[in-house]
Amino acid sequence: MRTVNAYGAVNATDPLVPLMIERRDVGAHDVLIDIDYAGICHSDIHTVRGDWGPIAYPQVVGHEIVGRVAEVGGAVTRHRVGDLVGVGCQSNSCRECTQCLQGHDQYCLNGNTQTYNGIDPADGTITQGGYSQAIVTNEDYVVAIPVGLDPAKVAPLLCAGITTYSPLKHWNAGPGTRVGVVGMGGLGHMGVKLAVALGADVTVLSRGTKKRDDALAFGADRYVDTTDVGALRELRGGLDLIVNTVSAGLDISRYLNLLDVDGTLVNVGAPAEPFSVPAFALIPRRRSLAGSTTGGIPEIEEMLEFCAEHGVHPETELVSAEGINEAWDRVLSADVRYRFVIDAKTL
Repeated sequence: MRTVNAYGAVNATDPLVPLMIERRDVGAHDVLIDIDYAGICHSDIHTVRGDWGPIAYPQVVGHEIVGRVAEVGGAVTRHRVGDLVGVGCQSNSCRECTQCLQGHDQYCLNGNTQTYNGIDPADGTITQGGYSQAIVTNEDYVVAIPVGLDPAKVAPLLCAGITTYSPLKHWNAGPGTRVGVVGMGGLGHMGVKLAVALGADVTVLSRGTKKRDDALAFGADRYVDTTDVGALRELRGGLDLIVNTVSAGLDISRYLNLLDVDGTLVNVGAPAEPFSVPAFALIPRRRSLAGSTTGGIPEIEEMLEFCAEHGVHPETELVSAEGINEAWDRVLSADVRYRFVIDAKTL
């Protein structure tokens, strides 16, 4: 065991505080990573606040992790000391079910191991995430960061990037495809950049106009203010795929009506409350309502290579450990463009 500095929650309501946490010894197939950067995801806040169910405290969150390999187990073949690597939302899975065998460990039928607030199969402890100095992870769930990606910016790709890339690829976004992205926050801005890089015709659907210039600068073809009823009416039937990145409750039927025949609306945002779906928003044009989570390790590696090839980076703001609580407050008030990254050296 080794002890490292971290920032974490001791309950659901108080600010995060400095903690000391233990990391297990490096096993034969493990990699010890000295963390350089950790992204702040809205999921971190939802988890700590108990929005998605009970958790064990103290809890150190963070599943967008980038750092250097400091030590490897004797049987490790995928990584070497000094490599720049990352860890995303899952850090293990059963490896035996049909989904795992297809490389879709995000959909492990026996339940994958989340990078935080999961049960580590190696020792049965509660997993603790990336708001810390170091982490020990099985080599198969550590990904190489390609040359050409900025280490200080790349961390959000391991959640926000893959969460939007996966549905875009699954539903064949590309040239000739009309893609709508609902919301342009941490997830949404990555959805816009990736859909543009894939060659799709991209429409941003966001409340108000304050992000219009950013959307167009990221390559979107058009921006629609969702408070403008007339603009939404003109767009009806004009999209093939919509990726909804918003975690607040929405009138889903308004967005379903923007889809053409056989269009699909995919939810990647996860509101705590259920929403209703009128049947006749789906039936007349054979529309589909779907969901998608992150991505498996092979797809994360594919996404990172794609971003390196196309020069796709998140828009980030670097914060120190002492600034984490303020950053969380700003996430909740939508005062970030578009993703916070913690400088883990300040821990």
